[in-house]
Amino acid sequence: MENIAELAKSVMNADRRALSQAITLIESSRDDHRIQAMELMNHLRSSDRKAIRVGLSGTPGVGKSTFIESFGTYLTGMGLRVAVLAVDPSSIRSGGSILGDKTRMERLAREPNAYIRPSPSQTHLGGVARRSREAVAICEAAGFDIIFIETVGVGQSETIVSEISDIFLLLIAPAGGDELQGVKRGIMEIADLILVNKADGDLKAAASRTCSDYSSSLMLLRKRVHDPKGFPLAMTISALEEDGLADVWDKIEQLLDWRKAEGWFDNNRTAQSRFWFKEEIRQGLLSMLDDEKVKEEMSALMNMVDNGEIYSSAAAQKILKKYTAKPT
Repeated sequence: MENIAELAKSVMNADRRALSQAITLIESSRDDHRIQAMELMNHLRSSDRKAIRVGLSGTPGVGKSTFIESFGTYLTGMGLRVAVLAVDPSSIRSGGSILGDKTRMERLAREPNAYIRPSPSQTHLGGVARRSREAVAICEAAGFDIIFIETVGVGQSETIVSEISDIFLLLIAPAGGDELQGVKRGIMEIADLILVNKADGDLKAAASRTCSDYSSSLMLLRKRVHDPKGFPLAMTISALEEDGLADVWDKIEQLLDWRKAEGWFDNNRTAQSRFWFKEEIRQGLLSMLDDEKVKEEMSALMNMVDNGEIYSSAAAQKILKKYTAKPT
């Protein structure tokens, strides 16, 4: 690893090789790499650049990659620099990920003003990787104007992406009336725009009906204080035919302008920083369980649980009390 100060300087000069190297560093779990990663992030704090962070979720097959490629190309055509942080699900058996997003966005990957970085979710829940927020900060320091955070695509438990993004887009496929049952209320409550994709060809009429269903559903949700009149809303788009992309960008700009003018944009960024401070502490406490001594004690207690000598909750309390006890 080259000098960290030099690496940070190269990132802020938009060196793509340095950008990839920096994200690889912050994603590493090695202790020496974590020390270097914290040093890198401290150096990058000197950059006051702010990008628009756009979270994106949706069920598999809804066309997230096609949308990002079409919308990203539309934005680069306007002279904006676009970064895509795509989170791929990791195997619970091997821990590996396919990381095929670059092949799914081949046209956008060739754009000089675009950067695509697939990352494994590893064991982190919520649709994003543990270091996604730091990767976003690195892309901001590199001068990107728009940063997409594409979640793994389970479509229901990915509300944590709202703790990274300024705008959250939820992609929906055209379907019958039962489609509303397939999207949980929690993820709908954090969506700023619901985009009914594939509004083309034989699916155009179905997309319009689905959009109408979601528009009606949004009216039943409690009004959010950080939204102007008319938001959140549902729209139809066709990523394949690149139809409706200009309208999506217009709505994003409208919403951001209002939130910035009303102070909600900065308040949201502050709340997100507090969330990730607490999350880092929580993850750090969980990592203590990887210690060999702790594993041995857990294994012994687990045998006792298996033999019916102690309840699982009581066994867990023994470990928690021992390793989170306040010093005397």
